[in-house]
Amino acid sequence: MTNSSAQAHSFAFARKRAIPWLLGLAIAAMLGACSRPVPKPEEIRPVRVVRLAAKPVDVIAEFPGEVKPRIESRLGFRVGGKIVARKVDVGATVKRGQVLMQLDPQDLQLAQMQANAALKAAESNHQLARAERARYQELREKNFVSQAVLDGKNTADQAARASYDQAVAAYRNQTNQAGYATLVADTDGVVTTIDAEVGQVVAAGSPVLRVAQMGEKEIVIGIPEDKVEVLRRISDVRVRIWARPDTAYAGKIREIAPMADPATRTYTARVALPDAPADVTLGMTAYVSFAAASAQPLLKLPLSALFQEKSVSAVWVVENGAVRLVPVQLAGPAGNEVLIAGGLAPGQTVVTAGVNLLKTGQKVKILGAEAPGHAVGTGVASAGEAAK
Repeated sequence: MTNSSAQAHSFAFARKRAIPWLLGLAIAAMLGACSRPVPKPEEIRPVRVVRLAAKPVDVIAEFPGEVKPRIESRLGFRVGGKIVARKVDVGATVKRGQVLMQLDPQDLQLAQMQANAALKAAESNHQLARAERARYQELREKNFVSQAVLDGKNTADQAARASYDQAVAAYRNQTNQAGYATLVADTDGVVTTIDAEVGQVVAAGSPVLRVAQMGEKEIVIGIPEDKVEVLRRISDVRVRIWARPDTAYAGKIREIAPMADPATRTYTARVALPDAPADVTLGMTAYVSFAAASAQPLLKLPLSALFQEKSVSAVWVVENGAVRLVPVQLAGPAGNEVLIAGGLAPGQTVVTAGVNLLKTGQKVKILGAEAPGHAVGTGVASAGEAAK
């Protein structure tokens, strides 16, 4: 075989081996093209929005509180001893003079008996001294004794009289002490706390229970230090009970603590509630609103519109069918809404539902706006209303 024939034979052989390889490569490429993932369509999130509109605001602050009595007395025994009986439970309604607790009276009764015996002895000595003075007075008139002897009998009579008066006072005091073994209510009210139980030895003056008077009720709230002076000058105070959110009662600031609470760093304020009905009971949750006309219109948003981004309050603003995150400055709460101090302008569209599922540039679909009635009452207008 010549060289040219050998070369042609080798080329033909290589060509035959290359054809299956190229065919496999083409098939693999076709299969790879078929398995390439189909690009997903861009996700569009459904949201609810409001169109901002500035309105006058009359609620500038609201604080939660608790219904408490105007006067709550901590009652205790005026003598020490062991408690042997408890006549009331927590929540019991008591009347003035009703027995609440009793101490073991044995020691007090023995002391009373001792004082009584001392009184009788002092009375006998006084009677004897008085009779002696009378007899010596007669003898002196007949000049049978000297004036010095009569003066001694007069002094003895006066001393006996003083001893008798002392014994009377001691007996009365001990009688009172024996009566202090029974603790009675000094006013009509309701028992709010029991601080001691049967079998416990208590010292004189130690509180054993608390009785709240059934008169005027009040709301106890905590006010931040930066709002104390502003709220002190506001006279329009409204109170809503959590159990009856649709009913507002007139309130009045009765007192504000001169010092901040060391734990909460707020100033405790007591708001009198003179017109509260009987079914507003102690311990209920209440909300105290301080109302005053704002100097200029403000923006309001529902609390659900707020989004926390690295401890900064922000909202999602809809622009051209997409959202962007805008930081905002808050001016304070207003009921179930929040006042906006900066960061937004009237006419912007803000997401109020679905804020936790969004990201910057997210395409959104608006499901609807807030009802017009909501906008009129809160200062947030719906998209349709603002367009008019």
